[in-house]
Amino acid sequence: MATDEILDGLVDELAAIEHERWAHWQRYVHDKSQKQSDGSLLIPAELVARWENQIETPFALLSDEEKDSDREQVQKYLPLLKAALRE
Repeated sequence: MATDEILDGLVDELAAIEHERWAHWQRYVHDKSQKQSDGSLLIPAELVARWENQIETPFALLSDEEKDSDREQVQKYLPLLKAALRE
């Protein structure tokens, strides 16, 4: 089977991993924020500043700790990709 076919067949499994990654991040953001009476969230200014800085920073210029955090997320995808490419 061609690599494109293999990878195309993984869309739902990869999407499930992506959803778990996103949900984990949202739980973190919600835990760090203050829920307002109208249901909105107030994110502390220091976290907004930190995250805005990270958004604007290319991966190569991130701190080792920030790079490791991104690498940790990628590790969640690799077992599925490796298994599919071995088949």
